[in-house]
Order: sequence, then C-alpha cells, then structure tokens
Amino acid sequence: MTSPAVLVLRAPGTNCDKETSYAFERAGAVVRQVHIRELLESPVVLDEHQILCLPGGFSYGDDIASGRILGNQLRERLADALLRFRDDGKLIFGICNGFQVLMKTGLLDIDDADGPMATLTWNDSGRYEARWVRLDVQPGNSVLLAGLEQVDMPVAHAEGKFLFRDQKSLDQLAKSGRLVLRYVSPEVSVPSAAALAPATPYPANPNGASADVAGICDTTGRVLGLMPHPERFIEPHQHPQWTRRPELVAGTGLRLFENGVAYFR
Repeated sequence: MTSPAVLVLRAPGTNCDKETSYAFERAGAVVRQVHIRELLESPVVLDEHQILCLPGGFSYGDDIASGRILGNQLRERLADALLRFRDDGKLIFGICNGFQVLMKTGLLDIDDADGPMATLTWNDSGRYEARWVRLDVQPGNSVLLAGLEQVDMPVAHAEGKFLFRDQKSLDQLAKSGRLVLRYVSPEVSVPSAAALAPATPYPANPNGASADVAGICDTTGRVLGLMPHPERFIEPHQHPQWTRRPELVAGTGLRLFENGVAYFR
C-alpha cells in the first residue's frame, strides 16, 4: 500500500477539517472527510481507512464541556468499531478539540477502576489562548512522533489544561512513557514529569497543564492526542519567524502526518 486512506471526522462546529486534510494530502495520503452522522449510520466506513483523525474546532459548540458530546457519541455508539479499528493496527489522531474528544472515549487508556486518571479543563488564565509554543518530544513508542525532539507549534484553545487526578496517576502514565509532549521554555528546557505542578511558566505553558503535558499516547503508541495544532505548521512561512529561519524547508508539523503515512508504507 502506497497511499493509506485517512478518515477526517467532522461534526457540527468542527473548523480545522480542511487544514488537516491538506496536511495529510501533502504527506501522501488519500483523505475523505466524513460527518459524524454518516459514521453513526454506517460504522463500516471505518473499515475502508487506515487512519482516523479527529481535527480541531468546537464540536457541538463545546456545549456542556469541550468535546463532551462528540466523545459520548463515539463512546456510546461506536466503541466496538473504534476499538476494533485500533486493535487492527490502525492509527487514531486527535488534535486540540479532537484530543478533548479522545479523552472522553476510552481510546487513550486513561481509565482505571476509579475512573479517568486525567482530564482537560479550563486554562489557568481563564481565557482563550492563541500563541506559538515550544514542545519537548519524548516519543516513546508513539508512531506519529517518531524522530522528533523539540518542535514549535501554535495552540488555540480555552480548555487545554491537562490535569491529573492525583500523583499516582501522573506516576503511572509517566512510567509507562505515555506523556509524549510537554511544554518547554528557555528557562526550563526539559521539565521534569515527576511533579504535578508545572515547571514551565506561563505563557510558554499556555494553560497551566500539570507536569507541562501537551499530549499523550495510548499504551500501543497508535493513538495520539495533543493540544497544539501541527496542521497549522505545514509550510515554512506559517512560522512567525520564517524570514529568520532559512533552514526551514517545511513546517515541522508536517512530520507527524508523514510519520502516519510512512507507517503504512
């Protein structure tokens, strides 16, 4: 297979589906945008694809909480189909609102006997944050992050603070190599993942995330959720310092999409 098929899932309020589709197409994939109603009516559509992507936006207007309604739809009505999709060796990718959705589905393996070990909640600033951030990458077995170390990406969210239930939950996810993306700054180039309190100050950590977490993967490494937007850094000129970065021949966000395509080649 030379061109894996990607399903980009849309819902009312999704607004990053076209940019995400473009990123996958630039990476060499064949992309189909599918509305949630179509998928609910015909879950077998998943069988025709190798990658499922939940893009950013405000699904269902973020009513109740960000990603809650779409996440519940997937968990209550498509759980078996989605678990089969993952267990068949395929990839699932959630960006920003898509990450918020994934946190509600169980696909990121963050639930135990006491419930979810973590959640995403309101930014400490109490407002929508749109800015560029630097990320330290510890890819572990994450397919989409393979070969990356530090990257710049933009964030744009109001409910992006990753919050652990307790220290035990942090220790468990850190020990298993699941905390694959963390916010960094010049003051704290590689923050420790051992403490609940963030080591990276605002605005480098734009939301106050515990242990500076910006993204996690599941136990298989085939499911990834992150708050920053890699699809918004595909072309070099999308970086605010592109005129001073002549070494940029492509946006570093493109690498995630290329990794997904390469996985099936």
